[in-house]
Amino acid sequence: MAIVDEIAALFSRSGDSQYGGEAVSQLEHALQCASLAEQAQASPALITASLLHDIGHLLHDLPADSPDRGIDDHHENSGYHFLRQRFDAEVSEPARLHVAAKRYLCTVDNSYEDELSEPSLVSLRLQGGKMSDDELDMFRANPHWEAAVRLRYWDDLAKVVDLPTPSIDHFLRYVATVAATTGKCV
Repeated sequence: MAIVDEIAALFSRSGDSQYGGEAVSQLEHALQCASLAEQAQASPALITASLLHDIGHLLHDLPADSPDRGIDDHHENSGYHFLRQRFDAEVSEPARLHVAAKRYLCTVDNSYEDELSEPSLVSLRLQGGKMSDDELDMFRANPHWEAAVRLRYWDDLAKVVDLPTPSIDHFLRYVATVAATTGKCV
């Protein structure tokens, strides 16, 4: 199955599910995040990563309230494994690091944690909380850490009820372009 068709099918099947305690669906969140990346004139790869950073939520069958039950779904890892088989590191790494970027920002910016939504605070505790000095060093050693931080800020803002965005088809064009430039099937 072509990458674009596979991703469209995932969003069609599970995109209307709630985005982890927020007032938007998985699809609305993904479209808003990608739209923010596009507005910031990010690269096609980072726009694609922004659209797909939470794809791991669409790959498992855990209930939407898993964090409230004390369960971390590790969506960044399952999403990364899915994405790295289909895209280069410019897409897969920022998506993999978006949870670490939240932990990083909570550690280095005293006001960042105060701006997080309640569901993000719940998941932060499950994901390990603030980083240690060693974790900070490891995070910054990844060449994609700054892209992950940019994605994280868009991720935090992409929770607005009924916000108009371009359609999934609009953003799937970025997916096709990025996949084509990396030699993947589109």
